[in-house]
Amino acid sequence: MIAFRLANPLLAITLGVLIFGCGRKGDPIPRPRAAAQAMEARLEGLRQVRLVLPSADVKGGPLVGVEVVRVLYLPLGLAKPTPEEVFSRGEVVLERRRPDLPGPGSALLMDLKSLQRPQGWIVVVAVRVGNVPGRPSEVLPWMDPAL
Repeated sequence: MIAFRLANPLLAITLGVLIFGCGRKGDPIPRPRAAAQAMEARLEGLRQVRLVLPSADVKGGPLVGVEVVRVLYLPLGLAKPTPEEVFSRGEVVLERRRPDLPGPGSALLMDLKSLQRPQGWIVVVAVRVGNVPGRPSEVLPWMDPAL
């Protein structure tokens, strides 16, 4: 009976360590997503807003993965707020989710007839997958629905 012997046991140990010990363990760490640029928003009559979804993120890269468009409302105050103030202190009053959203750079018409709030301000924000909100749109005035 012939016994199998390796010519160099140190080479076998080194190859075993390299094969079984190299490589990263666990799930890969995903890249952090950059926020979307601000959406273009303008009023089309009293109860409709025309939106253009952003086509790039704040770093200038192409935008993919817009999950939801949110409309935020802030009651009327003494002065016109900035978009960031409405975003941070306002309440989400309307959302539109995928698959009802067009692609990046496309236009969307949102009907706000169901929004029953007194006079105030609204902004629109595109939210990426992973709940990463983009920059808020320009502040738009919201008129009393009783008008």
